Amino acid sequence: MLLPGVIYYIIYKYAPMYGMVIAFKDYDMSEGILGSPWADPWFKYFQQFYESPYFSQLLTNTILISVYKLAFGMLPPILLAILLNECRVRWFKSLVQTLSYMPHFLSWIIIYGILLMFFSQDSGIINRWIIDAGGKAIPFLSSTEWFRTMLVGSEIWQNLGWGAIIYLAAIAGIDPTLYEAARVDGASRMQMIWHITLPGIRSVIILLLILRLGHMMDAGFEQIYVLYNVYVYPVADILDTWVFRTGLEQWNYSLASAVGLFKSLIGLVLVLLSNAMAKRWGDSGIW
Repeated sequence: MLLPGVIYYIIYKYAPMYGMVIAFKDYDMSEGILGSPWADPWFKYFQQFYESPYFSQLLTNTILISVYKLAFGMLPPILLAILLNECRVRWFKSLVQTLSYMPHFLSWIIIYGILLMFFSQDSGIINRWIIDAGGKAIPFLSSTEWFRTMLVGSEIWQNLGWGAIIYLAAIAGIDPTLYEAARVDGASRMQMIWHITLPGIRSVIILLLILRLGHMMDAGFEQIYVLYNVYVYPVADILDTWVFRTGLEQWNYSLASAVGLFKSLIGLVLVLLSNAMAKRWGDSGIW
């Protein structure tokens, strides 16, 4: 029964890892991976990336955007799941749950169109309200002050309901007799949430946190590539977008592979550290 899954991971996850060799070669498409000569020195493309004038800016933007998404994006799905669990009106609960996870199935192209409709400086609904109130239009999508807020806010909106489903499933696994005993003892709803619900889903929260830490260096290429523009490069340009422009559009595959390997190694270290810390604090972690 495990064989199909094992074969899938071998073919699509482990076998392509051989391509990491490109990061240490002067890759030529006509020669292929095996025929391309080794870079001299072997860390040539890592050094090229490190000495790039954009290195510190790219690394700062990537880490900051990821930290913002992690810090502000973890709590809303937990709160929504708890609120939905406490809701006793079935039809309202189903309606809210359906509406909240629908954005997860929208592409970033569609979401960008929605953001333009609401936040465009010229014709956005929000800016129309601001102007009608006597204010001045705000360039939400082309301002270095607001762009990261738009990135974080739009990602929270897209993944809010989908993340809540995971926590709702974890809440459903809590032994109902714990709530019954708490009611007999006279516990309020807030006390049951604090002493039963949250401890009951703690392991899931830690698990998802560890998994998200592993993607700390990603920051969301698709979202940023669709939303950003030349005006917000100083605060929006991340490792992935720079690699796409410099490495892939200019056919510098060795540089792109070197940066990808750099990101993967940092992600691996973060997962190992966070898993070790989770075990030290009394949780099971991932393994």
